[in-house]
Amino acid sequence: MLTIRREEPDDAEAIARVHIHGWQAGYAGIMPAEVLARLNPVAWAQRRRDLGTADPEHPFTTLLAEIDGMPAGFTTFGPYRNDQDRGDLDLGHGEVLAMYVEPAHWGDGTARALLAAARDGLAAHGWREYRLWVLADNARARRFYERAGLSADGQRSRYRVPLAGGAPPVHLDELRYVGRLTG
Repeated sequence: MLTIRREEPDDAEAIARVHIHGWQAGYAGIMPAEVLARLNPVAWAQRRRDLGTADPEHPFTTLLAEIDGMPAGFTTFGPYRNDQDRGDLDLGHGEVLAMYVEPAHWGDGTARALLAAARDGLAAHGWREYRLWVLADNARARRFYERAGLSADGQRSRYRVPLAGGAPPVHLDELRYVGRLTG
């Protein structure tokens, strides 16, 4: 059975594993393989703890989806980040900052349920519109968001991917998608 609940401090490792598995499957062929191979769930979990993502006073909310008690996906949402900067928030718009689902649960409704829960959370804050960024080459995610009623609004960004050994970073194109909220 699918349940969705707010992140708790002890969820950092589970969310980090889902996040990494989502990157490794979803970004294969898009992101350099060496980047995907070196992702570290311990480091990502510590980053979550350092950012205080489970703190109820944190400006962003993370919801964890579980199926029969096992982590299946998560979403993070809150105020829109101008230039994707967590320190420069636009309180006039909402944003889905992240949404990742374990590849074994792709297509089973987990992502739809997470997006619906994020929309409900954004609408509860009074936002009428929300935005999200998606890699331009991530056709699967783009199709999902388009089926969910979002559309690209023409805004573009470049996602900087650092490489090991002093190699110059790779820059990946991102597109901004926009959706309406009811509330």
